[in-house]
Amino acid sequence: MEDIAPLAPGTVLGIAGSPRRHGNSERLLDVCLEGASGRGAPVFKLPVVEYGIAPCRGCNACSLTGECVVRDRMHEVYALLDSASAVIVSTPVFFATVPAVLKAMYDRCQPYWARRFELRQPAPPKRPGGLLVVGGGGDPFGHECAVTTTRSVFAVVGLRLGDPIVVEGPDSPSDIGRYPEALEAATRLGAGLASGGPAS
Repeated sequence: MEDIAPLAPGTVLGIAGSPRRHGNSERLLDVCLEGASGRGAPVFKLPVVEYGIAPCRGCNACSLTGECVVRDRMHEVYALLDSASAVIVSTPVFFATVPAVLKAMYDRCQPYWARRFELRQPAPPKRPGGLLVVGGGGDPFGHECAVTTTRSVFAVVGLRLGDPIVVEGPDSPSDIGRYPEALEAATRLGAGLASGGPAS
């Protein structure tokens, strides 16, 4: 595949993990990215659902080469992940974890794990990362699986995850506007990521 231009230095990458565009979790991400751009950082939003990422095949080819053999737009995502100065993921909660479109992207991060633990390459330098979780509430198993899964992926990609922002209750697409404290927290998080670390 052709080379993909890296992000500009200092760019905060926002990953919208919902299969539905412009819902609550993506709106919260937009506010977060506005917080980063307000501090002068370039921002780039990646709506996962529009990239058509295929699931991991479990073929283990990346354990031999450090590269994924599936040829799709995930190779664009690798370039974005590798060049971002900070990464923020937003996700709704589907059955206590992240939706399938985001999980497919997560699983395709296996080459990062293979490089580190199979090929014994040096661990990537740690960069700041953040997580926005929006759940409608009512699931007795909560949202912790979404947080743990993201934390696992961040660890191999080279991202340090601070405290996630979790909003429980929004359900209809515009409900997030009724949660001003969450919007303010997301703005602070974006500003902090633009400054090289989580918001204080």
